[in-house]
Amino acid sequence: MNFLFVHNNFPAQFRFVAEHLAGDARNRVVAIGAAGSRELPGVQLARYFFDDLGRASVHPFARRFDREARRAEQVLYVLNSLDNIAFIPDVVVGHSGWGETLPLRAKYPNAHFVAYCEYFYRGRGGDVHFDPEFPALGVDGLTHLRAKNASQLIALADCDAGLSPTPWQRSTYPQEFQGKIAIAHEGVDTIAVRPNPSATFRLPTGSMLNAGAEVLTYMARNLEPMRGIHVFLRALPEVMRRRPNAHVVVVGGHDVSYGSSSPDGRSWKDVFFSEIESYIDPRRVHFLGVVSYADYLTLLQVSRVHVYLTYPFTLSWSLIEAMSTGCLIIASDTAPLHDAITHGQNGLLVPFFDIDRLAGAISECLSRPEAGLSLRQAARATAVNRFDRRQALSAQLRVMLPARK
Repeated sequence: MNFLFVHNNFPAQFRFVAEHLAGDARNRVVAIGAAGSRELPGVQLARYFFDDLGRASVHPFARRFDREARRAEQVLYVLNSLDNIAFIPDVVVGHSGWGETLPLRAKYPNAHFVAYCEYFYRGRGGDVHFDPEFPALGVDGLTHLRAKNASQLIALADCDAGLSPTPWQRSTYPQEFQGKIAIAHEGVDTIAVRPNPSATFRLPTGSMLNAGAEVLTYMARNLEPMRGIHVFLRALPEVMRRRPNAHVVVVGGHDVSYGSSSPDGRSWKDVFFSEIESYIDPRRVHFLGVVSYADYLTLLQVSRVHVYLTYPFTLSWSLIEAMSTGCLIIASDTAPLHDAITHGQNGLLVPFFDIDRLAGAISECLSRPEAGLSLRQAARATAVNRFDRRQALSAQLRVMLPARK
């Protein structure tokens, strides 16, 4: 069969399933992605180039869709180029969030079209208006927010099936479309991502951290409010007061992945760290920025306590990978976490805004590592039994392979 994957950051969520399909000599697998997409063995990757220059003349409500339409145009150019190699897909899988899916049904009317449905924006029950520390949207802002879903709605109307990674993420979509969306997480490689009691990590200072040491970790793609960096940092003075030998390792960039930049232009990390800097020992807090995947996994393996916080938004791979390495997870008691963590069974949940309870839970777990052993083991078991790439693959293929007639 011929398979086409479309994702601006390919392989992203499609990595394991694309690798699997490409490993079968009977299949021909092609992917389309933006300039930063990465190649996979056996997958023919075609890149498009998109300069987001903006259009001041476009109405603010329509600017996102204008960008998505121009991105879709670049994708269409690549689709047309596939005619030159006589490639007509039987199955098309595309992420619905950036407009790339707009031309897919028109170009391939007979293909089995699967839309990846990651998150649907809404004015309540999600990330918007969750955090009272930040300004609420007015009617114009809410109108703009609703317009952000335009290309997703077109994809849902066009597709034969949708695919969401978790039950809560599917629940963000309009009720009338949810029956069309299956649940299948992309999975993690729980064989490669596993505990290692011999793990060691060298800090930039030259100091070594060993598995079993008093290490607190926090990781996010970028350090920003959406992933609770402000809550985490504000808990540190009390944690470090109670645990004078603990080291805190923070991984993540200083840009913005979600939401807006800070009002004064500083990184959110600098904004919130400036609040607590005079109340902690900065020699025990290590901001590593963006690290290699190997270093990231090693840090999870040496962590005694790992904190994961998020607004009601997409569930990060890092949480599942932390579970797979057997971390003791302390996470926010927000809706996305309920699809992975059961409080007291495979991790601990604390209210997102309760800094005192977060600090108390971290301090207690750092002080009694033996008490968290059952939580660590259960977290690892959850990752293996519910999120392993092999099990996830079966669920994805059931959606992607059309029923035989």
